[in-house]
Amino acid sequence: MTSPRLRYTREELLTDHEFAEPQMALGQRLHGGLLDDGSYQPPRALVREPALDAWERALRARGGRPFGASAALLDGQRVPTAEQQLVLIRNGLDQGFWDSLTITGKIEARGRLLADMEFPDLQPAIDDDISEMAIGHLNEGLLLAHGLDEGGQPELGIGGHDAMWFVVRDLAFGPDAYPDVEPPESIARPEAAVRHVPEIAPEIEGLVSLLANLLIIEFRAELGFADTQTILRTTDVFRDRRADADRAAEIVERIRTDELIHVRSLNLYLGEMRSVRFRTLDGGAIDGAELIDRFWSGLVHWATVEQPVRFADEQRRLSHARIAEHDEPERILAEFEAAA
Repeated sequence: MTSPRLRYTREELLTDHEFAEPQMALGQRLHGGLLDDGSYQPPRALVREPALDAWERALRARGGRPFGASAALLDGQRVPTAEQQLVLIRNGLDQGFWDSLTITGKIEARGRLLADMEFPDLQPAIDDDISEMAIGHLNEGLLLAHGLDEGGQPELGIGGHDAMWFVVRDLAFGPDAYPDVEPPESIARPEAAVRHVPEIAPEIEGLVSLLANLLIIEFRAELGFADTQTILRTTDVFRDRRADADRAAEIVERIRTDELIHVRSLNLYLGEMRSVRFRTLDGGAIDGAELIDRFWSGLVHWATVEQPVRFADEQRRLSHARIAEHDEPERILAEFEAAA
């Protein structure tokens, strides 16, 4: 029986399927494309997805498994909920939804950094041979592919998730419905000058932090994307742009299809890291499971306890301020709170 292939080139991991037609919307060339049967196919997946299959099987054969986290981790109260957002939109207070689509697109654009940066090689920091693992290919196309998915290839006129979100916004609202808006400086856990696993080199902890924070961000995005589709597909809003709103929801579904690859990849990376031994600065070693689980535990506390309270308070304040400017603030506020 032939052993599964576990080493891939950068070029292979960036290879597209042969699309029957490219993905287009509002005159914009977007990544990925349609197959002969009309189904959407994510970009750079022809070899990347089979490679993930092979690495996952190899990890399980060694007694490991992909990291077990899912978006259910963050399935707490959101402000505004989809129903609260619909209350606002039905009463003409739709700028908050427009802002959220704009901000999402700009945050996605930041993910392009994964394509533009060279990250530290993990092999010198790990006792085990990682050349046949996904984490041995992070700088061999995997993080580059992730970054291109998020930020596109503007030099080739191909939009990624950033452009796809702006298309979603413009389909629902039309162009330039409201003034531009900027996202917060960072949506990851503040890590400056904080060492959570000081036994290893800071640049290696930085890479662990990046991957773990990316997974949390993907989970938060998944919940928000589902709410966005619910809003776009609600038939009593965007009535004058109903077909366009439905089209926008379909594009969100394509983004979610792309993001499944990202979540799967990140869970695989962290699962592989848990299965190896990291070299410590004092010349010893530490089990990857101890290292990853300690870091993850602190990150989860921030993502489920600390950050949601601050974010909910800020969003509630913004929503109340918009409601206060309406001619019937008391009625709308009552409906808004009832929809929580």
